[in-house]
Amino acid sequence: MTELTPELRDVLARVGTSTLTGVLNRRGLRSMTLYDVWPIRPDTPRMVGLAFTMRFIPSREDKDGPTSTNRSMVQPQAMEECPPGHVLMVDSRGDSRAASAGDLYVGRLKARGCSGIVTDGGLRDTDGIAKTGLPAYCRRPSSPPSPIIHRPIDLNLPIACGGVAVYPGDVIVGDRDAVVVIPPDIVVAVAEEALANYEYEEFAEAEVARGRSLKGLFPVAGDEAKRDYDAWKKARGGKA
Repeated sequence: MTELTPELRDVLARVGTSTLTGVLNRRGLRSMTLYDVWPIRPDTPRMVGLAFTMRFIPSREDKDGPTSTNRSMVQPQAMEECPPGHVLMVDSRGDSRAASAGDLYVGRLKARGCSGIVTDGGLRDTDGIAKTGLPAYCRRPSSPPSPIIHRPIDLNLPIACGGVAVYPGDVIVGDRDAVVVIPPDIVVAVAEEALANYEYEEFAEAEVARGRSLKGLFPVAGDEAKRDYDAWKKARGGKA
């Protein structure tokens, strides 16, 4: 399994999903951004972790109704087994009519050192979830309890979430713009390229703010811009 060192986590959180999606696109990976999944609050902390997955299927009254004695315990099991440093990725089939989790479940993930929760369905008790401080992403808030619509069926198998295939151990990065999935075997190379791009874009933003034209600056850097960028980095001690 890929080890997310503190240094690698810091880089992935710093560069953000916009830069990461550009790097992935150049590598031919164009379907790695979850569709219609958003942070529950704009100020949600950035999220980096490895994927631990849970899958829902549609509920059925004889198994999940109010008088059923055959309720699935997979959902609370997920909160106890998602490893520290991991993101609980929930396949809710894009159905947000009932919640995929609430503040108590999310609070348990936070207490156990997990990195976040992502669902392409709904989350309930979002005020309480926000108070936990755990990064949380969903399609929209949804108050009804899970069993009305969902039956949790299995853990840590490949799932679909937000239209993206997610495999256990994938690297998950989230910010206020998006949630992105990165294959673990290329994450170090992706992070290195993304950091170089991020640093150049920081230089380019400063140049644009000074009135410089985009021509020869961005998206393609000309020779003059490259020389100016090298000088800019040197003046900052080689670090952006």
